Amino acid sequence: MPGQNRVRFMMGNEACAEGALAAGCRFFAGYPITPSTEIAEILAFRLPRLGGKFIQMEDEIASISAVIGASLGGLKAMTATSGPGFSLMQESIGFAAMAEIPCVIVDVQRVGPSTGLPTQPAQGDVMQARWGTHGDHPIIALAPSTVRECFDLTVRAFNLSERYRSPVILLMDADVAHLREKVELPDAGSYEVVDRLRPGVPPEWYSPYSESEGPVPPLASFGEGYRFHVTGLFHDINGFPTLRLDEINPAIERMFAKIDLHLSEILQWEEYGLEDAEAAVIAYGSVARAALHAVKEARARGMRVGLLKLLTLWPFPSAPVLQLAERCRTLVVPEMNLGQMVLEVERVVCGQARIRRVNRADGEVITPAQILAALREE
Repeated sequence: MPGQNRVRFMMGNEACAEGALAAGCRFFAGYPITPSTEIAEILAFRLPRLGGKFIQMEDEIASISAVIGASLGGLKAMTATSGPGFSLMQESIGFAAMAEIPCVIVDVQRVGPSTGLPTQPAQGDVMQARWGTHGDHPIIALAPSTVRECFDLTVRAFNLSERYRSPVILLMDADVAHLREKVELPDAGSYEVVDRLRPGVPPEWYSPYSESEGPVPPLASFGEGYRFHVTGLFHDINGFPTLRLDEINPAIERMFAKIDLHLSEILQWEEYGLEDAEAAVIAYGSVARAALHAVKEARARGMRVGLLKLLTLWPFPSAPVLQLAERCRTLVVPEMNLGQMVLEVERVVCGQARIRRVNRADGEVITPAQILAALREE
């Protein structure tokens, strides 16, 4: 039977590695760090067997730099890290955003700052994923809450990265990364795999940042005869540094437009019990699991509550949140931090609904009982 041998008992990090391979990842550079190390271990074994490359780098700065180079060479490339390593990567993530180089960065969140609690779960890197690198830049960040979603969203991260020539961040948390569940992986060919748009013109006509084919220009690979300049400076359509405002402003506008014009394709969320809800929980990552349990228990007690589970964190899915605020009196936002995504909820809601925070950043999980208690306050 199709898919029969695809049923496995696996952990989130393993599903992430499998998703990367399924999406066509053929290059990984990284440095071991808890709690993401299993991703590197698995890809160190699997990639060479598929003709790919694995390199253990000396640190996270070198890792993201190698990933950027491999992507420019035409490979789908990824790295995986945790909070301290993610911090070290920020300058190069900004370079990838400016130079529009596809790559996937997996950040398995743990308690911080600094070394913090290396083996304990957290969701403290949410704002860093959006604003960690300096300057104005678009970014895409996804957050799985199940082991199967670790597979699916890793594939999706590569697809979005390739389609929009952008770094994409997979924000896992340690609970999901080390959770083991029975998973049925999809058969090859049953899911979408996107490859970057390639030039359709001769090398002498190619401009790597031209809008002639839309807000996402085709990307040539180094070594294929297309010679072009890559820089972190603002550049013209050929990649060379510029100070001309008539080149800088269109470049900024196009860089944001390639994301803003495709929100319907990028944003992803799931709803449960919202059809008659008077109060709702907005959650993501492992906390969404506790939230779903709490909502089911509340509904069994006759409470009209529902759940909005965010799979895309950045760009922030403002529309479904605003729709909730227009029909629910109370929104509960549980997070394993001291309040990060709730800031976006408050910004979008703008006083139209009461917002209750449920937070902890001590390395322990948020329980369904804590969320249920916040719902009862309604």
